[in-house]
Amino acid sequence: MSRTAGPSLRLSMIGTRGVPASYGGFETAVDEIGARLADRGHEVTVYCRGEATVDEHRGMHLVHLPAARRRSLETLTHTALSTVHAVAHRRPDAAFVFNAANSPFVPLLRARGIPTAVHVDGLEWRRAKWGRGGKAWYRGAESFAVRTASALIADAPGIAAYYQAEFRARTELISYGAPVQASPSSDRLGELGLASDGYHLVVARFEPENHVLEIVRGYRASGAELPLVVVGSAPYAEHYSRTVTEAAGGDPRIQLLGGVWDAELLDQLYAGALTYLHGHSVGGTNPSLLRAMGAGTQVAAYDVGFNRQVAGPTAWYFEGPWGVALAVEQAERDAVDARRRGSALRDRAAELYDWDEVADSYERLARRLASGEVPNSGRRTRRQGTWTPEGPDGTALDADVRPGLADARPTAPTPAGEAAHRA
Repeated sequence: MSRTAGPSLRLSMIGTRGVPASYGGFETAVDEIGARLADRGHEVTVYCRGEATVDEHRGMHLVHLPAARRRSLETLTHTALSTVHAVAHRRPDAAFVFNAANSPFVPLLRARGIPTAVHVDGLEWRRAKWGRGGKAWYRGAESFAVRTASALIADAPGIAAYYQAEFRARTELISYGAPVQASPSSDRLGELGLASDGYHLVVARFEPENHVLEIVRGYRASGAELPLVVVGSAPYAEHYSRTVTEAAGGDPRIQLLGGVWDAELLDQLYAGALTYLHGHSVGGTNPSLLRAMGAGTQVAAYDVGFNRQVAGPTAWYFEGPWGVALAVEQAERDAVDARRRGSALRDRAAELYDWDEVADSYERLARRLASGEVPNSGRRTRRQGTWTPEGPDGTALDADVRPGLADARPTAPTPAGEAAHRA
């Protein structure tokens, strides 16, 4: 157990759905980081949505508060109530607020003398699910976070570069960790009629920027013999979910499992897949990608700088359905190479993405916050207009370093194109 020097601290984690983690990256981060900080003797309070089932988890104290059941208001209403609770009750020495959209509540914490770091997440304003008002809120909230937070946390170099280019704001670069499965089990795969190295896997929330639809279309256009297993749901995107189901078209090779909340089974799904198809495109360091790498599974990821920074040159990359088709066919033609690449990705995850080191970074930041050592220097609100997804952080994608699969630039398959590809 690593630990930085100093007394125990009272820490609050605000703005997520809470723990135990069963939904997304922020929840996973809070679960893993908070548990480690609690194990080191810190008093960690996590604010959770909904009715209480337990009031303690892995040493963390849980506070359950309600939230409006509407996509545009759920996060904000819960964060508002959580902020009031943190201010009115035992004041923490430092607070971590997750999601830049929650930055309007930071001044209330700061007015109570609570130094606050905002984990800014990815580029939420690029998501299609947000209308004009939602996009404007996220853009404004980013600027507000820069001006009001004690510190900003970015989980990927590309996000740090964005805040530097847009606001000339310094961020604390702290990534996520990867759960490494050195000797994965497979005994539960039979529950789903699956076998190790016998399927391709997608795990994603059903949103356009996660490209589940393109992955399903690409797989259908392929000559793959192993099934495609799709894990995910769409809490506020029924239309997109229907579109994905329609794209599957009753293909017997495609299994749409919906959400899988059993952590043990999900671990085995990651480790047992021949390939993991990762379509996320607007976030920073994605926990699902790290989970696949830690499981030793070969990755084919959507070709953006964020994913290349995490998975490196061993992974394959695609930009559309035909790239997906190439990836699954290549993996089935040479499963030995796919397994070798997956093993290399597991080594990369173990070396670069360690939860204990992540917790060390949060602990050091918490101590600096509590001592007043990290005033946020970003104060610009005018956008500089110099950032691109493969911009100033060195993530420009040079053609000479692309694996072969990344050279495919397919468009959505048509029935004629699908027949030609199969031929």
